[in-house]
This record gives sequence, structure tokens and C-alpha cells, in this order.
Amino acid sequence: MKNTASPQMILVAGPYRSGTNDDPILIQKNVDAMNDMALHLYEIGHLPVLGEWFALPLIETAGSKEMGDKIWNDLFHPVAIRLISKCDIILRIGGLSGGADEMVRIGKEKGKRIIFSTDEL
Repeated sequence: MKNTASPQMILVAGPYRSGTNDDPILIQKNVDAMNDMALHLYEIGHLPVLGEWFALPLIETAGSKEMGDKIWNDLFHPVAIRLISKCDIILRIGGLSGGADEMVRIGKEKGKRIIFSTDEL
């Protein structure tokens, strides 16, 4: 593990549902890619976070019946948007994703550093 003098809290923003047609196997592949990046960030000395880590348990607790229902939509992206304020950096990974692009846009509006590779750290 690299010893980083000043660990940064980094939001990993990547596709969740995009390009999956809501296929759970493809969604899990997207989640795995974000989790793998989060582990890498941790190993090099940072504190990674994913909006999904916060939103999905809340969505379940609130009683959502399926992806895209009102409860799901009221929590999924809004939770990540709140999380942006607490992060130092937004790391955009993966392919096309309206949600991840929204996190980048909002991050820019809030003056957050936006990166597309850990090489930029």
C-alpha cells in the first residue's frame, strides 16, 4: 500500500444500468468494475466511495420494488449527488452513462477535481 501524505476522498462514477437492459449479470459487471477501482484507490492510499454503497441499502429499506420505480428514482442519483459535496475528486470510469456524466457535471459545478485515470493522481 502506498503511503499517501494527504488521502483524498474519491467518488468513483461509472455506469450502473447503462447498456445493460437491466440484466442483473451486466449490472453486476459494472458494479464489479467500480468496486475494483475503489480497491485500487484504497491500496494507493485514498478513501474511495461509490454512490451505490449509500443509495442501494436506502432504496431497499425504503421499500423499492424494482429498479426505476419512484422510490429508486428518488434515491439513486440524489444520494450520489449529496455525496459529491463530501468528496475531493470525482473519478469517471467505464463507458456511456448518463448518471456518471451527471456526477461529473455536478462535480465541476461544485469545483471538484475531475479525473479519468488514477495516473492523474
